[in-house]
Amino acid sequence: MPRQTAPPPSDEFDIHLTKPFSGHPKHTIEIIGEPNRPATVRVTHYNSETKFSEKTGEVPKDDVHELLELVSTMTGLPSNQSKDIYGHDTKVQFNTFKGQWSNADVDPSADSIHELAREQKDDFKRVSDSIEALSRTFAKHNA
Repeated sequence: MPRQTAPPPSDEFDIHLTKPFSGHPKHTIEIIGEPNRPATVRVTHYNSETKFSEKTGEVPKDDVHELLELVSTMTGLPSNQSKDIYGHDTKVQFNTFKGQWSNADVDPSADSIHELAREQKDDFKRVSDSIEALSRTFAKHNA
């Protein structure tokens, strides 16, 4: 179900990945930008609630385009605010000009979903793996 938040200004987008799904984050990735331009990626590793390390970088516009196409395939997939229904202990959320989605959104049909199709789980894993691969490739500079 699409999230009920305001769209990003002037075609900006943001994509976030957080591990673990619930509790204090240990690892976060944030990719922010505009279409047809390079985007900024920020990776944060938390050692404790107050101590962290951060790296940043720039994602080329061709990779940005590919990522936006990939995350748009997740719009409409089921979500559950309190349960990791995809089984990867990862929270993914995005807000683009094509749609908004998070696997931790409130979904009225969440209680009726007992098992996801293997294809849905694979799609989620492919997107989360792609976000992590981009961050490893391009976030090289200490912030």
